[in-house]
Amino acid sequence: MSTKNIDWGNLGFGYIKTDYRYVSNYKDGAWDDGALITDDMVNISECACVLQYSQSCFEGLKAYRTEDGRVVTFRPDLNAERMMDSAKRLEMPQFPKERFIDAIDQVVKANIDYVPPYGSGATLYIRPFMFGSDAIIGVKPANEYQFRAFTTPVGPYFKGGAKPVVVRIPDFDRAAPHGTGNIKAGLNYAMSLHPIMEAHREGFNENMYLDPATRTKVEETGGANIIFITKDNEVVTPLSDSILPSVTRRSIMYIAEHYLGLKATQRVVRFDEVKDFAECGLCGTAAVISPVGKINDHGKEICFPSGMEKMGPVIQKLYDTLTGIQMGRIEAPEGWIHEIK
Repeated sequence: MSTKNIDWGNLGFGYIKTDYRYVSNYKDGAWDDGALITDDMVNISECACVLQYSQSCFEGLKAYRTEDGRVVTFRPDLNAERMMDSAKRLEMPQFPKERFIDAIDQVVKANIDYVPPYGSGATLYIRPFMFGSDAIIGVKPANEYQFRAFTTPVGPYFKGGAKPVVVRIPDFDRAAPHGTGNIKAGLNYAMSLHPIMEAHREGFNENMYLDPATRTKVEETGGANIIFITKDNEVVTPLSDSILPSVTRRSIMYIAEHYLGLKATQRVVRFDEVKDFAECGLCGTAAVISPVGKINDHGKEICFPSGMEKMGPVIQKLYDTLTGIQMGRIEAPEGWIHEIK
C-alpha cells in the first residue's frame, strides 16, 4: 500500500510533484537510453522550437490500485500508438511503442508510493509528452527533441459524483478540415482555451463543436469525445476525421457491444437529430464519462430525458462497467490491463 502521507480522500485534480520522472533525448537522429531523474525543471533555449512554433504533443493515462492490490495501467499500448501518430503529423521523431510502455512502467514503479489506495476514488495520473527542444528561428521542425513522462496523484474529477453538465454550441471551430484535430497536439488545446473560458463566463461547462465546413454535424468538445444514447438504447458516437481517437471512447464502444449487449455505432451525427437522443455524455481519461443534461444553442435549449440530476441509465452502466474493469472488479478483455511489476 501507499506510504506517502497524503489525504487521498480529499485530493483535488491538480499537480503534485512526485519523486521521479522519465526523460529521453533525441539528438543526431537517435533517442538516447533514457533515465529516471529527480529534477522536475526543464532547461531549454529561449529559441526552442516548442516555444516558437508549438511543436509538441502529449498523452494522458492513469495507474490504479485494483481490488486485489495490483498496480495497473489501462491500455497504454493505445496511448503509445496515438503519440506515434501525433509525432508523425508534427514531423517529430516517433518514440517507439515498446519504449513508451517501458517508460510508463518505470515512472509508475519509481513513484509507486504515490499510487492511491483502492477505494479512495483517487488515481495516479501519468503525463507523457514530447517537444522540440533545440533553437529554431526559421519555420521548420526541430533537430532535437525531449520525451518526458511525469506522474501526479489526483482525486476524482467530480467531487461528490458526476452531475450532468450544460454545454453550449460556440461560434468557434475546434479544428480545420484536414487539420490537426485527430492528433493530441498542444496547439489544439491552446486554441480551445478562449472558447472554454468564454463558455465558463456565460455559465456553461463546455463547448460542443460542430464541423467547421458546414456547421451541421457534431464533432467533439475541447477535451473530450461525445457519446449519445438513442431512445432504443443504441450507443452512437460521431464520426469525423477531425475527432481525436479517444482510448476511453473506443473502450466504451467495445463494452457497450460485448459486455452490455447494446448496438454500438460510430457514424456522422447531424446536429438536428441530437434533440431525439435520450442521453449524452462526454468521455475521456480524466472524468471517464461526464453526463450532459442540456445543450444550449444560442439561447435555444436541448434537454435530454435523462435530466440534470444524475447519469442516465445506459451511461451509468457504461461508466460502472468501464471503471469496474479498470479497478479489477470486472474481468477485462485480453490486453486491456497492464500490470506494473
